[in-house]
Amino acid sequence: MKRIIKIFLLVLTILFLLFLGVFFLKRYPKNENMIWGVSFSPEYAQYLGLDVKETYRVILDDYKFKYLRLTARWDDIQTQKDKFDFSQIDYFIDEATKRNDKVILAIGQKTPRWPECNIPDWANNLSDSDYFSALNNYLQATAEHYKNNPTVEIVQVENEPFLAFGATCHVLDKEKFQAEINTVKKVDPVRPVLVTDSGELSLWNKTANVSDLFGSTVYRVVWNKFTGYIGYNWLPATYFRWRAWWHGRDLKTAFVAELQAEPWLPDRAISEGNIAEQFKSMNLDRLQRNISFAEETGFSRAYFWGAEWWYWLEKHGDPEIGNYIRNLKK
Repeated sequence: MKRIIKIFLLVLTILFLLFLGVFFLKRYPKNENMIWGVSFSPEYAQYLGLDVKETYRVILDDYKFKYLRLTARWDDIQTQKDKFDFSQIDYFIDEATKRNDKVILAIGQKTPRWPECNIPDWANNLSDSDYFSALNNYLQATAEHYKNNPTVEIVQVENEPFLAFGATCHVLDKEKFQAEINTVKKVDPVRPVLVTDSGELSLWNKTANVSDLFGSTVYRVVWNKFTGYIGYNWLPATYFRWRAWWHGRDLKTAFVAELQAEPWLPDRAISEGNIAEQFKSMNLDRLQRNISFAEETGFSRAYFWGAEWWYWLEKHGDPEIGNYIRNLKK
């Protein structure tokens, strides 16, 4: 009996090792038809000391991106409780419209760029019930405003909704999050909804199957105060591909929502760090490897994260990455 158990365990071990070998070593064809897009944050461009409109024009006209991810921040749109003002985001949407570009519009309490939680001052002290009621009113008003705008191709509801990162948002559970998606879908049942999650810090179990489209982050070098720089180069692209399969997600409806294309610095203050330090976590070679990695995931689109930094580099005498992006087939 013991001999049978040993043989059984040996077979299981061999099968497990074979599985790991396939998982880490199997290569799938690259997606040679990847659609390349880019995220843009006017607040971040301003933080870097750049002219916001000039930076956006460079992204549209010099880098020639046709697919954009923009944010309709709650604290910008509803500075007063009973008043909605879309003029800031309308400018960027209108400029995209002039060029026949397409936009993913991110909305919610938690949206792209640090510190992520962008809540109007008047909403900070609301009870949980009143807070989520107000949040859904803003989601509804935003969905209504852009319902008939063909430039807004996709609406992203929240950004990595269940990952505690940045400032403190009100805690979302699956029911509250589904209610947000339902709010948007009720207003606009046709336009696809995108939900995003961390590719490195989440199992996707709450996010991969709740919307029309799913987007994952891809960060290959990060920094934290306990270990310093950490690389994810050991993690293969098949990891993303297999996780999508595990959750029943068709690769045609899966995006790389944030492809790392800027450095992750110890203090995150890129404008204050020297370029040599910045290049420890992002440079042209790393960017090219990240592009290849994104293609290997088999996902249908990838949106770069870091266009503001590329232009900041150009302003500081280093146009290498910017020139590479200009010549990238999009």
